[in-house]
Amino acid sequence: MDTSILKLIKDKQFGGERPLFGIKDTRLENVTITEGESGIKFCKNVEADNCRFIGKYPWWHVDGSLITNCYFEVGSRSAVWYSDNMVMRDTVIDAPKLFREMKNLTIENVVINDADETFWRVDGLKVRNLTLHEGTYPFMFCSNIYVDGLKSDSKYVFQYCKNVEIHNADIVTKDSFWECENVTIYDSKLDGEYLAWHSKNVRLVRCHIAGEQSLCYTEGLTLEDCSFDAACDRAFEDSVVEAQIKGAITEIKNPRSGHIVADKVGRVTIDEFINAPADCIIEERK
Repeated sequence: MDTSILKLIKDKQFGGERPLFGIKDTRLENVTITEGESGIKFCKNVEADNCRFIGKYPWWHVDGSLITNCYFEVGSRSAVWYSDNMVMRDTVIDAPKLFREMKNLTIENVVINDADETFWRVDGLKVRNLTLHEGTYPFMFCSNIYVDGLKSDSKYVFQYCKNVEIHNADIVTKDSFWECENVTIYDSKLDGEYLAWHSKNVRLVRCHIAGEQSLCYTEGLTLEDCSFDAACDRAFEDSVVEAQIKGAITEIKNPRSGHIVADKVGRVTIDEFINAPADCIIEERK
C-alpha cells in the first residue's frame, strides 16, 4: 500500500457503534477503539500502527489491511473476520476467535494468548513466528497454509485442513491434524495423542513424535528420518505407511499395508482386527 496517498488519523480515540464505518485509504496511528462494536467495518485499504482495540468486533469486512505493533484486549473477541488480503506483524492478541472466513492472510511475529477457535476457514495463510496459547481448535477448515515457526500449546490444532506445509514447529496438543489432506511437516516436534487420524497424504520429515496412538487410520502416510518418544504406543493402526524411523519405536499395531523400518522395533501387535491386505513389512535396520 502506498502510504503517500493515505489519509492519516493519529492520536485519537473512538467508541460506540461503527465509528469508522466505511473508511478507505486510511492510516491509523496511536488510535484506540474503545468499548462498543464494529469500530472498523466495511472498509478498504486500511493501515493500523501502534493501535489498541478494546471493544467487540473491531475489524470486519476490510479488504486490504496492514496491522503492525498493535494490541487486541480480551474484550475485542471475534476481532478480525471477513477481511481479505491482510498482513499482521509484531502484534499481541489476548482475545479469542480471531481470523474467520478470510483469504490471503499473512501473520509475522504475533502472539495469541487465547487461541480459542482462532483461524477458521482461512484460505491462503502464511505464518512466520507465531505463538499460540490455550484454547481449542485453531486452524479449523483452513486451506493452502504455509508455516515457518510455530509454538503452540492449544488443543486440537489443524482439523479438517487441506494443503499444509509446516517448518520448525513445536506443538503440544491433543487430536491434531485430524481429517486433513496433503500435509507436509519438516523439522518439528509433535507432542499429543491421536496425531493425524483419518487423514490423507501426510508426510513427516525429520520430526519427533510423542503421545499415544499416533498416525492411525491414515492413507498415504510417509515418514522420513523421524523419531518417536519412548511412551508412544499403538502407532500406525489401520494406516498405509512408508516409514524410515531413527532410533526405537515402542509399539506398532495392525498397520494395513506398507513398509516400516526402525533401528529397533519394540512390540508388534497383529491381531484379528487387522484390515486387508495386512501385508505391511516391519523390520529393524541392519
